[in-house]
Amino acid sequence: MQCERLLRLTKSWYIKVKDETMAPARMISFMEKHVADCEICLADPDLKGELARIQEIVLPESKVPKAVRMQQEKDALKEDLEDEELEESEGDEDEELDDEDDIDDEFDDDEFVEDDDI
Repeated sequence: MQCERLLRLTKSWYIKVKDETMAPARMISFMEKHVADCEICLADPDLKGELARIQEIVLPESKVPKAVRMQQEKDALKEDLEDEELEESEGDEDEELDDEDDIDDEFDDDEFVEDDDI
């Protein structure tokens, strides 16, 4: 955070949240209001990520906005599906190799009988 005022305010609000004299959602609201009006905060490129991290720490899971929770769940589900597809594709390659070995094992050179031998 480049804004010293926001840093001081955040610390004081966090102490109030820990003492249970301020609601965590109210702290986040105050931070967002300050950021919207402060020129230093508006110019800080890293502030958005820092605010998201603070929100994760301060807000309990049930108080995170529903849209944010749903997006996080959607992202987690997408990652799980990608992992499963990767594991399945690796398993398919192993099966193909095993099948080729089986075909080679089924036909030994000694077992071939030419038409002339019959």
